[in-house]
Amino acid sequence: MIELIIPQRIRNLGSFEVGRVLPFVKRRMVGPYIFFDRMGPKDIAPGLPLEADILPHPHIGLSTITYLFDGEIMHRDSVGSELAVRPGEVNWMTAGKGITHSERFEKPRLEGG
Repeated sequence: MIELIIPQRIRNLGSFEVGRVLPFVKRRMVGPYIFFDRMGPKDIAPGLPLEADILPHPHIGLSTITYLFDGEIMHRDSVGSELAVRPGEVNWMTAGKGITHSERFEKPRLEGG
């Protein structure tokens, strides 16, 4: 039985918007530091400006999971990880005492996508 349907709320993250489901006031047992965001689908034309990327920013004491249905995003972080995340792959980043990371649309910027 479905107890609650949580509607997404649109949040502006600078160069794009995401649909945020968590955190949600009526589901406090999930915790205030769990975010569930959905971005896209978004068509990216070749020549996308660098400002459209998710620029370097810090996290402390949480994990982020990036999963793509389509396209490609380049993840880089302050512990030296650098990898392209593609559809069907998962990037799980654990911040611990602190990490800075960025996610950039490098391939779509060159080829579109």
